[in-house]
Amino acid sequence: MSCDVVDAAMGRPVGGSEYTWCRAVPGGTGIAVLAFLLSKPPLLSRLQTALHKLQNTHPILNSTLHFNPNASSFSFLTSPATPSLVVQSFDLSATSTLLVSGHDSAVSPFHQILEHHLNHDSWGHLHLSHTNVPVLFASIYELPDETWAVVLRLHVAACDRTTAASLLRELLPLTMEEDEGGEGRKKECSELSMAIEELMPSGEGKKGVWARGMDILAYSLNSVRLTNLKFEDTKSRRRSQVVRLQLNKNETDRVLAGCRKRGIKLCGALTAAGLMAAHGGKKSGKKYGVVTLIDCRSNLHPPLSSRDFGFYHSAILNTHEMEGGEDSLWDVAERAYEALSNSKKSNKHLSDMADLNLLMRKAMDNPGLTSSSSLRTSIMSVFEDTVIDNVDDGGGEMQREVGLEDFVGCASVHGVGPSIAMFDTIRNGHLDCVSVYPSPLHSRQQMQQFVASMKAILIHGGQL
Repeated sequence: MSCDVVDAAMGRPVGGSEYTWCRAVPGGTGIAVLAFLLSKPPLLSRLQTALHKLQNTHPILNSTLHFNPNASSFSFLTSPATPSLVVQSFDLSATSTLLVSGHDSAVSPFHQILEHHLNHDSWGHLHLSHTNVPVLFASIYELPDETWAVVLRLHVAACDRTTAASLLRELLPLTMEEDEGGEGRKKECSELSMAIEELMPSGEGKKGVWARGMDILAYSLNSVRLTNLKFEDTKSRRRSQVVRLQLNKNETDRVLAGCRKRGIKLCGALTAAGLMAAHGGKKSGKKYGVVTLIDCRSNLHPPLSSRDFGFYHSAILNTHEMEGGEDSLWDVAERAYEALSNSKKSNKHLSDMADLNLLMRKAMDNPGLTSSSSLRTSIMSVFEDTVIDNVDDGGGEMQREVGLEDFVGCASVHGVGPSIAMFDTIRNGHLDCVSVYPSPLHSRQQMQQFVASMKAILIHGGQL
């Protein structure tokens, strides 16, 4: 349907996966951040108008989260009123209060602002208040060296990685439009998106009580046997930090060619590089857990597109045993990808969704069930599909017009989650993996070394 704004107030209870994220965010996992580094000062009014248009087009971005203490439940609520999002703006003096003097020179001001937002929880006290909290916040920061950062912070229950990538593609053209008075031009809009559980094909997500119980027991028993990265500080308060794994175009082409030759996706190579970096030179066999996140939109009924905003990913947890041998990147990658493919063929990304949500919530409620009470559920997480962002596809002129120098999209993981979460993008032919980890459970130096090892393994594998 075509309309200026949603016709009537709408709302719905959160689904099972969304509820898990509502529980996870107060602990530090599930704060999504999209950060843009600009060489030109952004126009606040134009950015705010563009975001309002997106909220009119995608009502879930215009929604608030509401907690009902009587039922201990969460709901999305959206209003027919004009979006009320206000973009906050910080000049250089205000920004400087967030920048740490004497910080590691490798951590730029833009990087520091990104990490600040990964650890800025606007929803943690939702259950203590009687107000509704928006799912979307936006800020502009003036940085040193005449650069600016635009940051969008979203609740993951309303924004998976596909939503984040689509949001970027839709936002850039809107920021190029002249400000409009009144209500603006008409936009295509839809009803508040449904939860993934409501769109599951008939029978796909259902299990008998016995089968579900056995699967949960198997997941629980296997998880305590998994090997973790070395924990450096298990006591101090945690926060999410970021390191990046980047390959040049030639290196990226070689790795992608290796994947194509073997009929696997890039996630297989990233998984293998992570497993090999973790196992290092160990002579004995060790088991590691890897979570692969899968966009289920095409599997739902009716199928959804990338323009259907919300959280529509599921997870598959596979266990991989690494021996002390001399396996190559591609040996490990093919085994890892085969395990993922077999799990998908068995529909585990749909049938085990409720099981993994339950285990995630149990870990949050009982940290002692995890190694050293670390809340680590796996050694790493990857996405089945890589985000492709090519300037030559038509976005280059717009990116140059707004002065876009860099872009990062990721989510916090310092509550329950993996030791390292990989958010991979191929931008203009270059592989860029934003790697998020819980600090000080793992130190920046430790994770920089881990990522450097992964990079070396990928480069070497690409030459074979």
